[in-house]
Amino acid sequence: MAYDLPLPLVLKNAGWKVKIFDREIREPPHLTIIRKTTRWRLNLRTRTFMDARPPPSEVPAALLQIIEGQWTVLCQQWVPMYPQNPVADQEV
Repeated sequence: MAYDLPLPLVLKNAGWKVKIFDREIREPPHLTIIRKTTRWRLNLRTRTFMDARPPPSEVPAALLQIIEGQWTVLCQQWVPMYPQNPVADQEV
């Protein structure tokens, strides 16, 4: 089952979501930032964006701060979904 990071109403109303999808078996551990139909993938091991497009600079700093503050929770959500592909981050 996918995981949705709870976000403040102002970000939700602007169309933002942060998810860990449940069919990412062959992908490196990551979360997906969504705004309407646009998606950014953020690697849970390296804390870097996985794609050049769309530009990561389009993601609001406030949203990135929320993600950073919930990093451990996000990593913990990945592990039971994909035990064969753990995050294996020193900070988790």
